Amino acid sequence: MTVTTPTAAPATSVRQQPLGPVGAAVHQRIGVLQRGYLDDRSDAVGALARLRRGIGRPAGESPDLWGLIGTEPLYERYERGDLTEEAMRWAEEAAYAAVTLWSLHQQSHHTTRMHRRPGPELGAAVRRLHPGAEIDEPTRKRFVRAGTAATPAELGGRLRDLILLMRRESVPLDYGLLADQLYAWQQAGGPPRVRRSWGRSYLAVRPVPAGSAQNDAGGGAADEPDTTIPEDDTP
Repeated sequence: MTVTTPTAAPATSVRQQPLGPVGAAVHQRIGVLQRGYLDDRSDAVGALARLRRGIGRPAGESPDLWGLIGTEPLYERYERGDLTEEAMRWAEEAAYAAVTLWSLHQQSHHTTRMHRRPGPELGAAVRRLHPGAEIDEPTRKRFVRAGTAATPAELGGRLRDLILLMRRESVPLDYGLLADQLYAWQQAGGPPRVRRSWGRSYLAVRPVPAGSAQNDAGGGAADEPDTTIPEDDTP
């Protein structure tokens, strides 16, 4: 009798969720800025410095950032009537938060892309901050605080704390997906849906032993092909 051994599933995989209009606009904009920053172009380096100064402020409050966020495709939808005034406001806030947070994340990383598409969702990225297989309680508590934020402004501030940890540990994030989730967060019933998704991605990661060269789910090494291109996932 022949016994067939099941084929083991790959240790690393990312379930790539399709992007909505907000996520696609953010992905496209960050892709351009990220390539410029990694190429050490002065315009991109300057743009990131300006974006970092806008972290934590409401969208549109800083005229210096007009034209840097990449919301032009969203304004086109708004002019066509595809987005209501309220939906456009949600989209502006989500895109602004995602792009400015990425500018902080990318700071001082001149060879590694901190925005990945496909890349880890927020929960998976936070789980990769834990050393080895053990859950780091202070990091987990920061993640929980982000999940229990009551307002978008409060959420942005708590995400900033997590992004600083990710920058320190060179853990990337899918900012297109994050932008879509920040957009959904502002809608009725949005926070519970986003929290559920973050929690699932956090629990789904299979940690590897500390010091292992293998990345867990949602990761990516610096020498991977650059999949962050503007035309990806454009609706």
